[in-house]
Amino acid sequence: MQLREATSDDLELLYDMLLEAFNWDGTARLTRDEVVADVHTVRYLGGWRRAGDFGLVAVEGETPLGAIWARALLAGAPGYGYVADDIPEIGMGVIRGRRGQGVGSALLAGCLEQARELGWRALSLSVEDGNAAARALYRRHGFSVVGRNGGSDTMLRAL
Repeated sequence: MQLREATSDDLELLYDMLLEAFNWDGTARLTRDEVVADVHTVRYLGGWRRAGDFGLVAVEGETPLGAIWARALLAGAPGYGYVADDIPEIGMGVIRGRRGQGVGSALLAGCLEQARELGWRALSLSVEDGNAAARALYRRHGFSVVGRNGGSDTMLRAL
């Protein structure tokens, strides 16, 4: 497995991975069309890759295994894991057949390094209740719960 920088050409893949993240438990709560059209989810990827956006794609050969991306959102149009205007929120998805095999851990570690190199002070995210595997992954990488939004916790990792 290799990590490469996410580019503007990866938008469709990132939407696919956002769908994987929303449907993490195998329940088809959202369709791809709903994810692309939703006013809240478009905040994460609309106009990707604008100034300040960054991320990584995990690949095996030419096959994408997962992706992670980060974008600083504003208080007037926050994401589910919003903390502050100067703290990017991350999204991440790993294809079903490769979960639990270190893909997410590699993506998360790489994204933390990218954020440090870019000078960000912290990263945030949102994790739904019941998603114990993701929650454990985030805790292993130093994230802690700092808030609540509906049925999800907001987690923060200082850099």
